[in-house]
Amino acid sequence: MRIYQCHFCSSPVYPLHGITFVRNDAKEFRFCRSKCHKAFKQRRNPRKLRWTKAFRKAAGKELTVDSTLTFASRRNIPIRYNRDLVAKTLEGMSRIEEIRQKRERAFYKNRMRGNKERQLAADKKLVEDNPELLKIREVELRRKAERQQAKENAIQEDDEEEEVEEIEQDEDMIDEDEEMMSESEGESEEESEKIKQNVLLKNKTKRKLNK
Repeated sequence: MRIYQCHFCSSPVYPLHGITFVRNDAKEFRFCRSKCHKAFKQRRNPRKLRWTKAFRKAAGKELTVDSTLTFASRRNIPIRYNRDLVAKTLEGMSRIEEIRQKRERAFYKNRMRGNKERQLAADKKLVEDNPELLKIREVELRRKAERQQAKENAIQEDDEEEEVEEIEQDEDMIDEDEEMMSESEGESEEESEKIKQNVLLKNKTKRKLNK
């Protein structure tokens, strides 16, 4: 599978993707999307557009001179198939990719070195030139603290309401239990009276029979 490069922005163009433009002299131009194709037809310079690789390389934002980049160049040299050679080539490709990524990371760190100090100095100068920004910051912090306090108060009120509801529910349960107990006591008293009356009736009947 061959992966081409976009003629305008140098991004990868995979098979069955992108746009192919063939000029009258039979030269092929491959584009990753319609945006690059339109810019090419408008004769725009890719070195002047910030989103292209040509601009990044010209501005020194990407690694341009390195031995690992030469391996990506296209070679139309026919070589007889050899299994060992293919295995070694695949191993070499993975190793070269690792080396390239390490060098790119080192290049990025070296390029970004000192940015924090420069940004801090620029911020200090901005504050010195515009002291009213500190007042704006104080106002923002005070508003943020007020919003946080309001949230905490709302949460506390919700918790108090939940506690009150729980207490009311407990009192209702206690009242219901007391009512159930009183009803059960009343029923037990009625049953005892009925039992006493039955015993008295039985005694009366026995006495009558004895007479």
